[in-house]
Order: sequence, then structure tokens, then C-alpha cells
Amino acid sequence: MPKGVPSQSTSNPSERRNPLRVAGITLGWFVGFLAVSAVCGALVAGLMMPAAAVTETVVAGGSQALTTNLPNDVFSAPPAQMTRVLAADGSQIATLFNENRTRIPLDQMSPNIKNAIVAIEDYRFYQHGGIDPEGIFRALAVDAAGGHQGASTLTQQYVTNMLNENLIAQGKDAQVVLNGQKGVNQKIQEMKLAIGLEEKYSKDQILAGYLNVVGFNSNAYGIQAASQYFFSVDAKDLTLPQAALLAGLVNGPSLFDPTVHPEASKSRRDLVLDAMLQHGYINQQQHDDAVNTPIQLKVNPPKQGCAYAPQAQYFCDYVIHQIENDPAYGATLDDRDQKIMAGGLTIKTTLDPRLQGPAQAQVDATAGANPDKWGASLVTIEPGTGKVLSMAQNSRKLPGQGAGFVSDYNFNVDGSDAAGNSLGGVGGMQPGSTMKPVTLAAWLGEGKSTNQIVDASKRRYGIYYPWKTTCHPVQGWFDSTVRDSSDLQNDEPNWYRPMTVREGIYQSINTATFASLAGLNDFCDVQRAADAIGLHLGSGKDEKIDLSTLGNILGSQNVAPLTMANAFATFAANGTYCSPISITEVDDAQGKKIGGQTSSCQAGALKPDVAKAVTNVLQDVLTKGSGLLIPQKLGVPDAAKTGTNEWNNQTWVVGYTKGLATASFFGDPFSGGSDRLGRNITVNGKFYPAVDGAFIAGPQWAQYMQGVVGLYDHGNFDAPPQNLISDPAGQRTKSN
Repeated sequence: MPKGVPSQSTSNPSERRNPLRVAGITLGWFVGFLAVSAVCGALVAGLMMPAAAVTETVVAGGSQALTTNLPNDVFSAPPAQMTRVLAADGSQIATLFNENRTRIPLDQMSPNIKNAIVAIEDYRFYQHGGIDPEGIFRALAVDAAGGHQGASTLTQQYVTNMLNENLIAQGKDAQVVLNGQKGVNQKIQEMKLAIGLEEKYSKDQILAGYLNVVGFNSNAYGIQAASQYFFSVDAKDLTLPQAALLAGLVNGPSLFDPTVHPEASKSRRDLVLDAMLQHGYINQQQHDDAVNTPIQLKVNPPKQGCAYAPQAQYFCDYVIHQIENDPAYGATLDDRDQKIMAGGLTIKTTLDPRLQGPAQAQVDATAGANPDKWGASLVTIEPGTGKVLSMAQNSRKLPGQGAGFVSDYNFNVDGSDAAGNSLGGVGGMQPGSTMKPVTLAAWLGEGKSTNQIVDASKRRYGIYYPWKTTCHPVQGWFDSTVRDSSDLQNDEPNWYRPMTVREGIYQSINTATFASLAGLNDFCDVQRAADAIGLHLGSGKDEKIDLSTLGNILGSQNVAPLTMANAFATFAANGTYCSPISITEVDDAQGKKIGGQTSSCQAGALKPDVAKAVTNVLQDVLTKGSGLLIPQKLGVPDAAKTGTNEWNNQTWVVGYTKGLATASFFGDPFSGGSDRLGRNITVNGKFYPAVDGAFIAGPQWAQYMQGVVGLYDHGNFDAPPQNLISDPAGQRTKSN
């Protein structure tokens, strides 16, 4: 007797059944089966006729009866599939899934697996019409004799799997019914659907569908995922022993798991090989060679989610939240999450790996092992498009992934665009003096010159100071004669004197910035300039930054590095503001485009001449101002601004070339308060009495930009009009 065919007698003669009793039980099963099946009308015809006759009967008049109750989307909607997040060059950033599955066509599956699964699960697959009367009679006889044999065809198994997949997709996991739990009505429904399925699809389509949906392991659904999981090969390359092992798994994925039960797995594999020999799929020599082949696994466990991304973990997280926050991908957050985790999406992003690799290496090098958990981050925007090209920070999402500390917080983006707390992320940091170019833009927007002299010796702006404003009262004051207030302070004592607006910016003098404010025709132009370049609070893009309060002029409100980089990109693009984008295209499992972001730019958001003049001044920061302390030079036209908060624990350089705008941050991303000072600290073996933007964030910016600047436009900036650089008569004038 061939292996795999259950014996109809027991090993103990005393327990053998009476032949008449066996026949009676078998007849009883058969009569009962016919009685139940008669309810279904056309189903009985399907049971009693060969495959060709079934199809003919269905077409003649039974089709409606068999398919009327078939949900249209059960077989048209694919089962849960893996979503892939890709960089701009097509390299993979991460995969996300509830069920690890990658659908492939039948011609990308090895003939070995097709033959093995048919031989062991349904050797009459190509003869029956969806249900197999011969198999049913044989199963009844075996069961009546005390054995056990299933009668479900591959088509019926496919129906069951797809119905269950649809329940899972709807979040109805509790309603999933396994084969051993089915009642009579459920079996009849399964048979009806199987006949209807055979009418609609070819045998090859059904076989491909089955092999793409069936579970081989809790980590592998469908033959491609199973091949990769157990053997690290594609399904098309499965050898005969490998295919036989996988075919044996579907009957009991846990029972025959070769990683847990190698002996049971080999016995099952050899049973499949016996069936393949018995039904003519292999010859004796192939059978014997395969049986004598030891199980050789190369397990490749899937690592899903942004936490396992080999590059750009936090950018990946940002991209996923962009989709989660977009109603275009589903009416509810649950709908959108389901699409991400089960929809088999291909998410193509703007990330440039040529920049991402150096950015990650740089932030890791900036702080070293860093037991004090100081944060370092870099984020780059392409001026004129808004594309996010890189996003890196020195932490990791999981332990053991590197020298950095573990954090789920994204340092670079708004709170609403990341994972971490009730808002989403860190929610930005205090940008300090990197906010000063906003006041400069307001000054230039009124037609004033960068070389105009302002009185930077003035330190008191009291409660009743006569600000010129058309939109709202100015809040706050600096005046030591008022209780709980102090005079305006500079970082060093020798800058309280008249100076040009230009010098006040490149030397980062607080009193010069306030003197510029006092010289504006309308204080509200500062808010207008901030709005034009897209500045907003780090909690989210709908939270407007408030520049009606004097303390905020010097960067005391939290702003995300991505927002700062994009604001400076507006200067680099001659005043064209572009909303940041990270997703170029989203395709569904069938390759149909269902979404994506396109560049949304507003030319002239800031007057082009104003943007050119701002750039002209910010170039001086790196050649003669606060950025002169940065030893690395790019060797191409560049512009930047340093920034440091009051407590020296949040420090910045935001700078750009014509083709790249990058925000560099070093400090405590979680708190800009006095509870943790950036003073008297040692970073990477170097002691700092006080950290300034040019000391750590500056070299980080310059070293990174040195390595990547040649990949994008690095030509000359456009020259500003002369009237914004010097007074018409070439004379400097003093502003009160």
C-alpha cells in the first residue's frame, strides 16, 4: 500500500470493525450527505457529475443558484499583503504587514511546489469541478472505518482561506472558522462557492490564488514569503525537497514546523514525496534522492516596521504618519492603518540614500557613545521642490541597533507627524538666533538696506514703548526698571553700540535685531515674513508661531528642524515657498496609483529680491560672523545662521547652498529649560564651558554638507538689488 493512504484496519486484530458495520456506517454517511446536499439543488449535480458536466450544468441553468450569494469582493480583493516603503532610487527602506505575504504569478513559482501541493492536498485537482465526489466517498469510508481523511479540494480550501482573509480584513478575527470547526451548512456553502469559483476561474488561476493565500507559518503567508522565510530563496527557485517540505506544512503549520519539529517535518516531507511519486510527478530516482536529502534551512525571519528599517527609521515613521493623517487613504484612522498594514502598498518616497547615509554617519559621529543622551539631528530639503532628501538622528528605535540611545521620538518633525506621545513627537526645539533672519526679511521687505545703521546700544523696550503696529498690540518688554524684568542682553558685552543691520545679523547681536524691529514701519511685517516662509509651532502645521510677543522674536518658541530647513530653503529658492513632501507615489497591490504628494510651491511667497538679500547677508555669517568658528568650509557658495537658546542646551546651524537646505541640531531635544544646562559638559571627549551653535551643530552641518553638496546645484546665488545692500547715495544712515 502506498504511503499516505490511511489503513482501514487497526494494528490490533481484536479492534477490527465488522465489515457489515463498516458498510452500514459508510452508507449512512452517504445517505445523510445526499439528504443535506439535496437542499442545494445544483450542488447535487456537481457532486454526481464529472468536472466537464458540472460546468455544463452550471452554465445551462445552475449558475445563478451557485453564485448569487457569492460576495463580489471575496475573490477580486487580494488577501493581506506586505507594504513596502522605498527610497527615491527604489531601494527598500522598510516593510510593513499584518501577514507576511508577497503575491506572485504562477509562472514565478517552481513546478516542484505546484506539483507537490496538488499531489498531497488534491491529486484529482485537474479532474474535478470544484468538489470531488470520489474523494468524499473515500473519506466517508475511511472515517467510518475509524481513520481520518479530509475531503476538501484545493478549490474548497482556497474558498475557506479567502473567506477567512476577508473576515480578518474587516477586523472580524473571532468569526474565522477552521476546517475542523465547520458545521454542515458551512461545508455546503463552501462547496457551492467552490463550484462557482471553478466556473469563473481557470485551474491555474485557482492554484495560484491558493498558493498565494495559504499560511505556511505565522511569519509566512503565501509561497513567496514561505520560500524566503525557510530557505531565503524565491519561490521560483525551490528545489524538490524544499517544495515538498513546504507543501507538507499547510496541513499543520505548527505541527510540522521544521524549526521546532524537524523529525515530524521530514516525515511529512517524505510523505509528500511519496505522493508525488505515486501520482507520476517524479520518478523513483528523484524520489529517493530527495528523501535522502537532509533538511537544510536558511531561516530569514521577516523584520517588519520602521523600527527595523536598515536606513532612515525616523523618516520611515514620518512617511507612515503622513499617510495615517491623510483622509485620502481611508475615512478613519483604522481604515488607513488597515490599508498600510494589509494593502500591499508600494510607497515611493523622496529620500535620497546618497544623502541619508552620510547624514546618519555624521549624527552618530557627532555625539559618539553619548551616555548623557544629547541629541544630534540633520534634515535636508531641496529648495524649489520641498522634497525631504534626508532625515537622521543619533538615537535608535530598538536596543542593540547601534551606539545611540533608544528613543521612539522623531527629533526632526512636528509632533503631529511622528510617534512618541499624545501629540506624536518631540514637538520642536527652541531655534534661538536662527529666527533672526525673519526680522531681517521684514526689514528688507520694507525696502530698507542691510547697511543701514541701527542703535544696538539700546537695551530697554518698556511697557509703553511706541511700536508701530497695524495688526495687534505688541506683548512683553525688556526693562530693568519694571519688576521681574531685565534689560535686553547680548551674549558678549562689547556689542552694545551702533552697527549696520548686516553686522547685527552675521554677528548675531540681540540688541541689533531689536533696533531693527524698532525701525520697522509696521511690526506686523515680522509675522508676515514668518508666515511667508512657513514657520509654525512644532506641535503641528496648523499652530501658528506668535511673533507679536517680544520674547519670541529671538526664538523661544519650539519649531521643528524640518520646518526651519524648509524656511531657509525659501531663501535659497529666491522666495519660492514649497510645502515639504516626502511621498512621490503610492501604488496599490495591483500597481495602480492611488496617491502621492506633488510639489506645492508658491512663487513670490517672499519677495524674490528680499530672499536674495537675506542670502547675501547670511553668506557673511560663515565668512566673518558667528559661523566663522566652524572650521570646515564647503568651498561653494553657502549661507547659514547659528542659533543657541538661553540655556545653551538647544543649539543650531541652519544653512543652505542653491540646491540643499539643511537644519543641524545638537542638544537636549526633550527640554529647552534650565533643568539641564548645556554648560560645563564633555561631548566626544571635548570639554565645553558653554555650547554654542557654531561649536557642535556647526561642524556637524559643515562636515555633512561637504560630503553631499556636489550632488545638487551648488552654483552662485543670485545677486540682490543694490538698493537693499547699501543706501541709494552709498551713505549709511542711522535708524532710531
